[in-house]
Amino acid sequence: MVDYHAANQSYQYGPSSGGNGAGGGGSMGDYMAQEDDWDRDLLLDPAWEKQQRKTFTAWCNSHLRKAGTQIENIDEDFRDGLKLMLLLEVISGERLPKPERGKMRVHKINNVNKALDFIASKGVKLVSIGAEEIVDGNAKMTLGMIWTIILRFAIQDISVEETSAKEGLLLWCQRKTAPYKNVNVQNFHISWKDGLAFNALIHRHRPELIEYDKLRKDDPVTNLNNAFEVAEKYLDIPKMLDAEDIVGTLRPDEKAIMTYVSCFYHAFSGAQKAETAANRICKVLAVNQENEHLMEDYERLASDLLEWIRRTIPWLEDRVPQKTIQEMQQKLEDFRDYRRVHKPPKVQEKCQLEINFNTLQTKLRLSNRPAFMPSEGRMVSDINNGWQHLEQAEKGYEEWLLNEIRRLERLDHLAEKFRQKASIHEAWTDGKEAMLKHRDYETATLSDIKALIRKHEAFESDLAAHQDRVEQIAAIAQELNELDYYDSHNVNTRCQKICDQWDALGSLTQSRREALEKTEKQLETIDQLHLEYAKRAAPFNNWMESAMEDLQDMFIVHTIEEIEGLISAHDQFKSTLPDADREREAILAIHKEAQRIAESNHIKLSGSNPYTTVTPQIINSKWEKVQQLVPKRDHALLEEQSKQQSNEHLRRQFASQANIVGPWIQTKMEEIGRISIEMNGTLEDQLSHLKRYERSIVDYKPNLDLLEQQHQLIQEALIFDNKHTNYTMEHIRVGWEQLLTTIARTINEVENQILTRDAKGISQEQMQEFRASFNHFDKDHGGALGPEEFKACLISLGYDVENDRQKQTGSMDSDDFRALLISTGYSLVCSLCLPLAALPLFLPHPPRSLPLPPHRRLLG
Repeated sequence: MVDYHAANQSYQYGPSSGGNGAGGGGSMGDYMAQEDDWDRDLLLDPAWEKQQRKTFTAWCNSHLRKAGTQIENIDEDFRDGLKLMLLLEVISGERLPKPERGKMRVHKINNVNKALDFIASKGVKLVSIGAEEIVDGNAKMTLGMIWTIILRFAIQDISVEETSAKEGLLLWCQRKTAPYKNVNVQNFHISWKDGLAFNALIHRHRPELIEYDKLRKDDPVTNLNNAFEVAEKYLDIPKMLDAEDIVGTLRPDEKAIMTYVSCFYHAFSGAQKAETAANRICKVLAVNQENEHLMEDYERLASDLLEWIRRTIPWLEDRVPQKTIQEMQQKLEDFRDYRRVHKPPKVQEKCQLEINFNTLQTKLRLSNRPAFMPSEGRMVSDINNGWQHLEQAEKGYEEWLLNEIRRLERLDHLAEKFRQKASIHEAWTDGKEAMLKHRDYETATLSDIKALIRKHEAFESDLAAHQDRVEQIAAIAQELNELDYYDSHNVNTRCQKICDQWDALGSLTQSRREALEKTEKQLETIDQLHLEYAKRAAPFNNWMESAMEDLQDMFIVHTIEEIEGLISAHDQFKSTLPDADREREAILAIHKEAQRIAESNHIKLSGSNPYTTVTPQIINSKWEKVQQLVPKRDHALLEEQSKQQSNEHLRRQFASQANIVGPWIQTKMEEIGRISIEMNGTLEDQLSHLKRYERSIVDYKPNLDLLEQQHQLIQEALIFDNKHTNYTMEHIRVGWEQLLTTIARTINEVENQILTRDAKGISQEQMQEFRASFNHFDKDHGGALGPEEFKACLISLGYDVENDRQKQTGSMDSDDFRALLISTGYSLVCSLCLPLAALPLFLPHPPRSLPLPPHRRLLG
């Protein structure tokens, strides 16, 4: 059930509801769900209220007049509840509780409550409609209650194609008016204003009442009045609407239109029911006629089927055998034709007969008529008995046919088997005698002879295998003679011919085997010689090919030792040539021996040596080629030896000079390093000594020029290595540039120290003392203090080496040492006392916040 008030809160004077009426469960709820678009203000429109009063009053009176009464004012005449209860009894066909006849308000309320309770019992949930509003004459609540009754009893049960209530009624109208022009029913208000839809409904069911083609769409009042008058006069549908009100209203009241249209639905559906009853009578008559036809068809089919059974059984019981298998096969074919063609339709007729009989009995039983009793001898049981006899005769006839055919087939099978085996044997022996007599082995090679022997062995195996077939042929011929086969003479003649031919094949097979074995022995000697020739010719041929390849191979050498190795190997090769020539003569002699044996035994060799493609002509040709290549190789090796001797002289010449210049440059580099460390004498003496040393280096330049000339000759000769020296021209050039750069840098550093000394006023003794102090700790003379050297220096100064940050830094450079000297009382620039080679700096300056130790002097 649906709470109409919840579904449409704007409908103030009462809900409608869903129910479980004839329209199906939930149909009322579906309809009420469509009322959500009704606006409360529109429902209170005076024009709509006027249409509803007139329509609902006329609808109520159409039912109340069946009880001999009517109402004049819808909101006054239902106040006591009596006519309301009467209306419900008329439209529902049920009795309501006895009304109270008192005139007091309480009596009226009780009567109205009884009516409302009855409405609720029909599945309509009333919300906001109480008996007091009806008793008090509330017009809107009364109209809402009447609309709820109309929905429940006049509209809810309408069902068209699974739609109910409003949708069903609308669909019914659309279906009925679809063929009419200018009619398009889409709702229950605007679609009915021109009156054509009402006229179309009437014309569809009672076309004699309205001339629809004369109606005009632009004259709605005439159309509406025409429909209302015809409905009231001929269809007993009271006039519930005014044409002027519908035309004069922008949107006619939907409830009024639906109420009026539902009357058309019920009026025409009642006529349809009467027509249905008439159709049922005709249907009963048609069923009776159909039953009569079924009875006649049964009698006819039963007679025909029994007659066919009586004709067929004697044919199936005939057991006269035939003399030939062809005649018996024709009988079997006739029987199969009976099974395929003649019997299936009769089986279908029997099945249809039983179906018709059962259908007829069922229809008679449903029509309350006595069961059908066929005439004597045509009962279903009679037909079943005849059919059973038919199938028994059919089964016996089939077994007899098969047995008889098997008996005849046995004899034909033996004859056919003899013919097949004889034909197969004759086809196999065809051409065998000619093959055995053929003398193809006289011109065959040894491999051909062996293949022929293997082929002959296979033929002998095949011949032995056919022995069983020959014996089977003779046994079948003997059995056919015993069974007195009509063609025994031809069988015996053919069998004798096969046996004679078999004996001849055996004799020819033995003769051919002896001839093949004799020829095989004659060819084996020649084959052994061919094989020996191939075994010795192949490696000798490979030796000659390798020798030619080596003699023509280009060689690339870089040393005198390599070319002398090649010359030695070539001399060894030349020493093997006499043995090779003797091997060649021996190989050619084997070939000549094989030819001599073939000619003496008149054996025609089919081709060249089957074991090798190396012929004597090839061997002789390659041997001549080797003889020609040997002197050419000698000449090439001697030329290369002369070239390598010249290259070796260039290598030694360059190496002797490079081995002098390279050590000289290295020695000078070491001397410069030692001078820069020791620095004996004054700075001016040291500067003078270094410049003299620089001039002596420059004077050595011609030795490098001579070495460059020798290097140019080596490059022109494409010499890439020299085992006589470890020095290359590139190394010497780099060393020379480094020597010049080092002496120049050392001279520059001494000059800078002179300038610094003069600017700071440092004495020669102080510089000596600084240099001696630093050199004392620089044990490895590397120009910087390593971790252990720096640690020894710190300990001598009194530092705590475990906590001193200098330990973490790892080494001491010139600036660090200068700061150290200053902290011990020296106020000199450290760089003056450091050797010039002490160039690398390992650490940044130590933090100036490092606490200074007590004043000490370093011990040298």
